Amino acid sequence: MRSINLYFQVHQPLRLRTYRFFDIGANHYYYDDYQNRNIIQRVVGQSYIPMNNLLLGLIKEYGARFKVSFSISGIALDQFEMYAPEAIKSFKKLADTGNVEFLAETYAHSLVSLMDKDEFRRQVEMHAGRIEKLFGKRPTAFRNTELIYSDSIGQDVYDMGYKVMLTEGAKHILGWKSPNFLYCNASNPKLKLLLRNYQLSDDIGFRFSNHDWIEWPLTADKFAGWLNSFDKSQQVVNLFLDYSTFGDYHNAETGIFEFMKALPKKIFALTDFGFDTPTAIAEKLQPVSAVSVPTPISWADEERDLTAWLGNDMQDDAFNSLYKLLPVMRKCSNDEIAKDWLYLQSSDHFYYMSTKWFSDGAIHKYFNPYSTPYEAFINYMNALSDFIGRINAAVDFSKNKKTEEYSVPDPVKPVKKVAAKKTEPKKEAAKKTEPKKAAAKKAEPKKTAAKK
Repeated sequence: MRSINLYFQVHQPLRLRTYRFFDIGANHYYYDDYQNRNIIQRVVGQSYIPMNNLLLGLIKEYGARFKVSFSISGIALDQFEMYAPEAIKSFKKLADTGNVEFLAETYAHSLVSLMDKDEFRRQVEMHAGRIEKLFGKRPTAFRNTELIYSDSIGQDVYDMGYKVMLTEGAKHILGWKSPNFLYCNASNPKLKLLLRNYQLSDDIGFRFSNHDWIEWPLTADKFAGWLNSFDKSQQVVNLFLDYSTFGDYHNAETGIFEFMKALPKKIFALTDFGFDTPTAIAEKLQPVSAVSVPTPISWADEERDLTAWLGNDMQDDAFNSLYKLLPVMRKCSNDEIAKDWLYLQSSDHFYYMSTKWFSDGAIHKYFNPYSTPYEAFINYMNALSDFIGRINAAVDFSKNKKTEEYSVPDPVKPVKKVAAKKTEPKKEAAKKTEPKKAAAKKAEPKKTAAKK
């Protein structure tokens, strides 16, 4: 029997308070509790709990034939504990069935895999420990933030002890190859790769409620028919979805829950596919070939690259300013600062700064709490400026002020003070008043300019 790997991402970003109207240094609490509580409770109530109950019913109906997998970020788990503890209880019920695999990822849903191996490992270990404590089993499969992957990242993941990893079946990487096989890392064949079938995944995730889509409405029968169209040699279909697809991005009135409830029955009746978890699939299949990914890919936008988070100067500036703090953060033992350090690494902060207005602009706008990417940048940099001030106050540099490892990068100037700096060009204008003495000689060229 061929396999379907049905995987769900569970992540909710922490929204920052608006710092534009506050003095930097006056308040070190960066999070908008009102918005975070409302969003978490809304998504848990209309998406996560109903879907968990639906999946639990499917597991009771089909037993070992129906299995799913999740990755739940540490930031999401923290917010569940603060605002919606019923969500954790609900996920524990799924874990108790034995039909659900929980994957490892970075605790902060961060981009740290692009920056530092040691911090990457630390966050993954932190997340794996949290998953084991909550759900009783340590993760054996890995899924990086937003499916970000490259050959070198894959090697880092293998070095952490993981033998299977999920990523995007990006067309520019696969070429003519199908994502419906098991692959392996190009530099280390021992790391097995499950590649997302983005066409089928996005049919559910993005197009399900689009009445202009040529295939609307999407039914379980139709979807099972598409699975049957694959050549029998194709071993596995990886459907990777954001969990908020169900009930939030596509609300209950679209029929998304009814579709999901009917899907297993139609697949069992009309196809030779069954459902399995990433670790089980990797154990029973052998890779057909390696895939070479020298430049990082992701599951975001049409480009399937990193430009959703690191595609403009604002994003790069914020990202580099944050990770300049990494050496000194290793010297910091303050628990509150360490927690904020994790939360400020969340990839969502950089996503909100995206200026991609075209093919994927609507998606960015849907998930963005800011009116403009520039507002997102200003807000983040003000919080980061305050954070740097706290590090300066918390870390003892007196041991060796000349040693670079004890130094803190120059603080990011509070963005709200930039307006004052912009008055400097006026001084230059004053300096340029001297040429007015020669204005009579240059009068004729000015008239020429007017003719132009």
